[in-house]
Amino acid sequence: MVKKLRSSRNALRWRAGIALTLSVALAGVSPVAAQSLSERFKGLFGGKSDEPAQPKPAPAPGQPAADDEVDCPQVTVRAGASTYAVGSTGKPAVGNDVRFQASITKMARECFRNGGDITARIGIQGRVIAGPAGAPATVEVPLRVAVVQGGVGEKVIASKAYRTTVEMSEGGSVPFTFVAEDLAYPLPSAKIADSYIFYVGFDPQALTPEPKARGKKK
Repeated sequence: MVKKLRSSRNALRWRAGIALTLSVALAGVSPVAAQSLSERFKGLFGGKSDEPAQPKPAPAPGQPAADDEVDCPQVTVRAGASTYAVGSTGKPAVGNDVRFQASITKMARECFRNGGDITARIGIQGRVIAGPAGAPATVEVPLRVAVVQGGVGEKVIASKAYRTTVEMSEGGSVPFTFVAEDLAYPLPSAKIADSYIFYVGFDPQALTPEPKARGKKK
């Protein structure tokens, strides 16, 4: 009886946590939290976020574009990759078998020119919520960041997988922040620059160890 009551409480806490996450993602955070988050990303990225960039004056004739004048693509969450759920061993992440679920709530980006390349810093903020089955003390969150040339035939220009560790709390709802520092790609021409976009999302394959290189046979 005690076990059933505890499971019921966990399920109620899980549903409440998911409802809270969805309300934050759709309606925005409270004014105090929004101010704190905004200041953090401004300090990290010099004021740039996923909001549309404002027009900037053109550089003087013969002068290269400064870093803050480099065209920096918009950043968005890849469709189908906004959440990441893990179930109990051998079970799908459904209902009372969910151990935890992670979601992305905010992104930011900044671009720098390095010769003929662009190096981007992509910031991701999200939240991990413990499920009814109980989350482990630490959670590995798999992420992927990519720059894509949109259009009829979408083309991946560069893509990198990352992992970040989140320490869970007794409350079962923990925010996380991750910054991808090293996504680099060739500087696009002015003709196609507007079609570039940054995609972020969860990618379970990022947790799979890379295969070891085979040694050459003697």
